Amino acid sequence: MKQRRLIKTMFMILHFLLVYYGLITYTFAIDTLSTSQILTYNETIVSRQGIFELGFFRPGRSNNFYLGLWYKKLPNQTVVWVANRDTPLIDTSGELTLTLEGVLILRDANMGNVVWSSSENSSTTTIAKNPIGQLLDTGNFVIYEKSDNINQENVIIWQSFDVLTDTLLPGAKLGCDLVTMNERHLTSWKSEDDPALGDFSYSIDTRGYPQAVLKEGVEIMFRRGPWNGLRYTGSPSMRPNWFYNFTFVINKREIYYQYNLVDTSVYTRLVLQPSGRLERLLWIEDKKQWSVYTTPVIDRCDQFAACGPFGICNISNSPVCLCLKGFQPTSPDQWRKTDWAQGCKHTIPLDCEPSEGFNKYTNLKLPDTRGSWYNQTMTLAECEKMCKSNCSCTAYTSSNISGTGSGCLLWYGNLTDIRTFVENGDTLYIRLSASELDIIENNQSSSADASARRRVWVIIVPIASVVLVILVSICLFYHFIGKNQQQQGRRKLGHDPENISDDQDVELLQFGLSTLVKATNNFSINNKLGEGGFGPVYKGVLEDGREIAVKRLAKTSTQGLHEFKNEVISISKLQHRNLVKLLGCLIEGAERMLIYEYMPNKGLDSFLFDKTRREKLDWTARYHIINGIARGLLYLHQDSRLRIIHRDLKVSNILLDKDMNPKIADFGMARTFGGNQIEANTNRVVGTYGYMAPEYAGDGIFSIKSDVYSFGIIVLEIVCGERNRKFIHTERCNRLTGYAWRLHNEGNSIQFIAKCLGESINIAQVLRSIHVGLLCVQRYPEDRPTMTSVILMLGSEGPLPSPKEPGFYIEKTMQDATQSSSTYETSSNINELSMSILNGR
Repeated sequence: MKQRRLIKTMFMILHFLLVYYGLITYTFAIDTLSTSQILTYNETIVSRQGIFELGFFRPGRSNNFYLGLWYKKLPNQTVVWVANRDTPLIDTSGELTLTLEGVLILRDANMGNVVWSSSENSSTTTIAKNPIGQLLDTGNFVIYEKSDNINQENVIIWQSFDVLTDTLLPGAKLGCDLVTMNERHLTSWKSEDDPALGDFSYSIDTRGYPQAVLKEGVEIMFRRGPWNGLRYTGSPSMRPNWFYNFTFVINKREIYYQYNLVDTSVYTRLVLQPSGRLERLLWIEDKKQWSVYTTPVIDRCDQFAACGPFGICNISNSPVCLCLKGFQPTSPDQWRKTDWAQGCKHTIPLDCEPSEGFNKYTNLKLPDTRGSWYNQTMTLAECEKMCKSNCSCTAYTSSNISGTGSGCLLWYGNLTDIRTFVENGDTLYIRLSASELDIIENNQSSSADASARRRVWVIIVPIASVVLVILVSICLFYHFIGKNQQQQGRRKLGHDPENISDDQDVELLQFGLSTLVKATNNFSINNKLGEGGFGPVYKGVLEDGREIAVKRLAKTSTQGLHEFKNEVISISKLQHRNLVKLLGCLIEGAERMLIYEYMPNKGLDSFLFDKTRREKLDWTARYHIINGIARGLLYLHQDSRLRIIHRDLKVSNILLDKDMNPKIADFGMARTFGGNQIEANTNRVVGTYGYMAPEYAGDGIFSIKSDVYSFGIIVLEIVCGERNRKFIHTERCNRLTGYAWRLHNEGNSIQFIAKCLGESINIAQVLRSIHVGLLCVQRYPEDRPTMTSVILMLGSEGPLPSPKEPGFYIEKTMQDATQSSSTYETSSNINELSMSILNGR
């Protein structure tokens, strides 16, 4: 009896030890699957750092079960890979095992049949001797042969990264293995509840020079274009950023695109949605949700072959399609009906004559490369020679624009799916007949000749005036000049000695009073567009149909001839797409008027601060406006003939044309610097409270950095949608700049974003804009960047310096906010007018 009890006790101890050992082994091997294990429903494999999890799941409202991979730590299950997407399990009877040969087998335990096997879509024929399955922290589930030698790497015989579904994770490759001929591409789910193969796919097409394409079935819907060494040619804004970088590899073994995390704490994924929309998503921890970071398909010109062969799409045009220079519509009637499918043809057909050459086209998305030819070592000169020697070659370019440029890319036959970009597009050399090249060259020469003739007339007119001076008495001469100027509609304006040197006269078209009275319907209240410190602004229509804006100096205005002359002198010679164009002026009796091009969308403030219209200003439009203002300021500060300080930059002085392009207006307060002058002091401080830099408002010192401060305020107002001076946070009691600075320091800048922008914003662009805005509004001018640096910072995605405390920042308590609430209510109704302050010496 005692012997039996002893045996029973020993058996229980042995059983306990076996169970305990099993638990220890399972805990240690939580990220692996061995040949002796079976993974069933409610059991999972978790990567070593707990980032990803593999197991069985049921998507959405579906009743089916699948083996898949998802993020472990995120509250909402985000599936990134599915094994049996077209052969679902109808219940929880699934079992996953790893065979001795290194093959994953998914069985239906009830039916006894194999539902899915890793050998179905594997290009590997290796048979493992000691296989192990492991889930890595990259989200890649690998099967490798465990090596007996600790110094020898384990050999991977299968991995989920080779069998992509709808998601591309960091480290995975999109492309083709030229050795195994395994193609890795994305395929959309059928719906949010069904991971079966959908209608859309995204892949690297290797027929010709490799290019990224999005297809519906077998039809190309969108083409990102070939890789040019820096980016896809159809994605000019594609740049490395603060949390991931990317690469594109072309060699004899493989062709692929890949991105990798710079900041491993970030969750991001490239997903092909069931709708066919390709999105890069970024996990926003504060909101506990995924947000769209970028999407390559933006506008109508992204539609594949929108303008047909040899047609070019320009989203800024209406209609969007044009023929390339040297080409004409194949079917003019269809073209006029906006049916561009037949595209364009050579105006003068090619006949393979030696005199044929190439015309250079810039800022393009390169054409469809299917059937093209490329060489990665040839020079551009060798490329041109090779194309010219082949009568079927229609175009060429460098295949790699990084560095000094290299490689050769040739097209044969039609050139399809070309679009133009404002900047960062590629260069293409297209074959034309000698006659067509002569026509293009003559047109360019004619333009140059016209400019030369205008310059000649500028010289002749003063000489003729001198001759008249000799022939006519001084008194009669002045009488004649005055009369002639009135007839010619021209007026010479002298300069304010405080602003412009005396030798810089301005010649400007002068309108007659009767013309402007008629154009504005006698300055009807119905034509009034608004009113500023200078006076009211009216819309007018000239007899030739041109729409104009007439700014009339008010009798009660604190501004006068000084500001009037200053604005004419400052802006009349400026030519930039982001500056409002001054068409002319009127000086007649006591009347002083300025005539501008008409801006149908009025001022930026009419959108930004209007509760009903602000929603029409999405983030894309706001970011476009920010960059446009920056380019306009850079021109004033650096690229114009003289350095101009605006001194009254604010949202109401940013006008919007019909395409929502921003144009800086109102140069009545502007000052001009010459040579290397960088700052000045004035006893007459002018501008608008809320936009003035501290050193200017306090000491009258102004420079380009005072404009930079105003720009920073505008950026923050554009992002937040609130006025700087009228904003008080109920809890933090800061004005807009202080509120933005505190949120930035706390890492909560996302709370600063206007709620009307919704979820479809580009998070990285918004946060970067806030950061740049804070750098611009720093208290001391030497800390603020120049506009050159601002544009570089907005356009790049590298690290930025930390902003210091903004100007006028005063920490307030809740008690202070309560005491000042009545003052705030009063000030919220005050118009933001330009102010002039006279300070005694």
